[in-house]
Amino acid sequence: VSDIENVVLKSHEGTPTYIRDVAQVKIGEAVRMGASMKNGVDESVGGIVMMLRGENSRDVVKRVIEKVNEINENNILPDGIKMVPYYDRSDIVNASVNTVNKALIEGSLLVLLVLYLLLRSFRGSFVVLIALPLSLLVTFTVMKLVGLSANLMSLGGLAISIGMIIDATIIQVENVQRHLSEGGNEHHKLLTVLKAVLEVRKPSIFGELIIAITFIPILSLEGIEGKMFGPLAKTVAIALLSSLFLSIFVIPVLCSMFLKSQPEKESIIMKYATKIYIPLLEYVMKKKIMILSVAGVFLIAALFLFTRLGTEFIPTMDEGAFDMDVALLPGVSLSKSMEVNQLAAQKMKEFEELDVVVSRIGQTGVAMDTRGVDKTGYVGILKPKSEWKRDITREELTNEMRASLETIPGIGFGFSQPIQCRIDELVAGTKAQLILKLFGEDIDLLKSKADEIAKVLSSIEGGTDLMTEKVSGQPYLTINIDRSKIARYGLNINDVQNVIEIAVAGKAASKFYEENRSFDINVRMPEEKRNSIEAIENILVPTKAGMNIPLAQLAEIKMIEGPVQISRQDGIRRIGIEMNISGRDIGSFVAEAKQKIKENVQLPAGYYLTWGGQFENQQRAMNKLMIIGPIAIGLILLLLFVTFKSVRLAFLVISNLPFALIGGIFSLYISGLYLSVPASVGFIVLFGVAVLNGVVLVSQISQLREEGMELQEAIRKGSLNRLRPVLMTASIAIFSLMPMLFASGAGSEIQKPLATVVVGGLITSTLLTLLIIPSVYSWFEKRKVDAEM
Repeated sequence: VSDIENVVLKSHEGTPTYIRDVAQVKIGEAVRMGASMKNGVDESVGGIVMMLRGENSRDVVKRVIEKVNEINENNILPDGIKMVPYYDRSDIVNASVNTVNKALIEGSLLVLLVLYLLLRSFRGSFVVLIALPLSLLVTFTVMKLVGLSANLMSLGGLAISIGMIIDATIIQVENVQRHLSEGGNEHHKLLTVLKAVLEVRKPSIFGELIIAITFIPILSLEGIEGKMFGPLAKTVAIALLSSLFLSIFVIPVLCSMFLKSQPEKESIIMKYATKIYIPLLEYVMKKKIMILSVAGVFLIAALFLFTRLGTEFIPTMDEGAFDMDVALLPGVSLSKSMEVNQLAAQKMKEFEELDVVVSRIGQTGVAMDTRGVDKTGYVGILKPKSEWKRDITREELTNEMRASLETIPGIGFGFSQPIQCRIDELVAGTKAQLILKLFGEDIDLLKSKADEIAKVLSSIEGGTDLMTEKVSGQPYLTINIDRSKIARYGLNINDVQNVIEIAVAGKAASKFYEENRSFDINVRMPEEKRNSIEAIENILVPTKAGMNIPLAQLAEIKMIEGPVQISRQDGIRRIGIEMNISGRDIGSFVAEAKQKIKENVQLPAGYYLTWGGQFENQQRAMNKLMIIGPIAIGLILLLLFVTFKSVRLAFLVISNLPFALIGGIFSLYISGLYLSVPASVGFIVLFGVAVLNGVVLVSQISQLREEGMELQEAIRKGSLNRLRPVLMTASIAIFSLMPMLFASGAGSEIQKPLATVVVGGLITSTLLTLLIIPSVYSWFEKRKVDAEM
């Protein structure tokens, strides 16, 4: 500093003029563009650790925390300063994986229990017991080879496929055991096992392939839904192929080794199930028209309820933390912003459920996007639910926080969650669940119409955190140079602008070097000579004639309001109106909002609205499924035709699908869940299992008919023979999903709609498979005979 102070500017008659004579030289600081506070009390310095793409988040976080602990323990930082991690994404990763692991283990145990109760054979149960871990082992091995990690969705795929991956094994074991108990002996045991396995080989293989085909629509999903459910579909496909491989090459060997030629132990469950089923089947066979009419009525009722179901993209997963953006008026000072945000943080800390809240003025909550000091990002970490003293939900807590923050004047805010908001922002360009984009050319007209739309939206039930993008209100200091006046003094625009730039903004005159570092030497007028319009008006502009003219005599200086920002999409100006939805589904909200906006807001020619956010994602996913779904059903029909060599029988089996919808729709409606991408995936899984059960039943009846058995007797005997395997596959699928149905941990929100649809749908589809399909089969065969005659 002293070196610069002693630099001679000029010398007159031997008297030097130093820089220190005309200026103050000091080490300056960069303009402060933000601040960070913890719990609205202590200022802090925050940082973010970024993980490289493709790395394992749990491993990375573990190593980072170890390094943080090492820094703190070795006193590397100055006294009184330490690093404290306040948000750790591995917590939600571990919690969600633990939720699925728990469901996987509990489901497996329930499967084994149901298996034994229906099969009543330790040896048969043992064969299936061996098949389950073998299938999982092969599945995990293939997952490792193809680079598929064990995450919430891939493990969820395993959880929902427990029943499916042992279906083929169950069908084979049950058939082998039945054949051995009907008169097989040890001398002909291998032949008996071979005959029993071959008898069900074709339907079981084609059934597994059909289930695999039903997952094609999931693999076709794009965007965030494809990223989320792709691992689930891939894992299920790998598990099914693994189980198919084992059922062909391993299970027959295990059956011949462990199963014995001895009478079966009668299962009490199957005893009573048979007593109920036979008379019920005979009654349905006699009253086909009436029963089909009743089923049709239920189907119509289900389709009506389907239109009443709410819709959403993907259920919100409770991350145990929240991300909140706060917006103040444009042009607010940093000190005022800190004051308001300190108050906001303290209001939130009044809620005992909140553990810690960190605010970052000038940045977003969990990212590093730089913004003005009128914007603040918050990250709040909630205590574990077990420590909450009040019996309230996460949504109720958020609503209470909203009500508390609304008492602060001049504040706008929006709630989200750390991971969810980043996904929403990357996919749809907004952190909110819903964004309306109003396009047009005139900024003032856009703002006016956006305000009208916001007013309409605020009147609709379920809308929260409504914020309109700020496009005006930013204060500007404008200096309009009068060309005629500056010309009188021999000045040009450049001369005046240079003086203004140096005086107000400062300009680098040189550089200062310290070893291998360099620093700008900035020249700027003192703050008191540039912090008001009056001070700026008194800035002197030198002329070539040696005169110093006040800037006020050369230009008009005034404060005006101008645009904060001008957003464009595809080259067209637009304003965004963001909001979240609480207490209702996003589909019905958008439908109501569209109608009310149409009635109350008139858009000029050339101005139009688009709807984005999660609603856009939902529409894209559903439209994709509407296209790919029928294609998958067509492929299933083709496989069924190959299986039965009959178009009628193929349509008979697939006619079970509409009736499978009944239970799925009713279960969604009764549970209060919305139709979402996970629920749609549930319907796909349901269709696969329903078709498999139909294939198993119809193939047995057809086989008996080919052997020459009379139609009614073939239907009765075939249905009775396949009663147990159909009940076993359905029961195992249902009970394997029960833990997921009643789970409450992290990630359960995404899996629950899927489990609800499958469990409810299998209950009705199993009943209809066992009762409706035999009746319709009888009708088809009689028509076939009549046609041949």
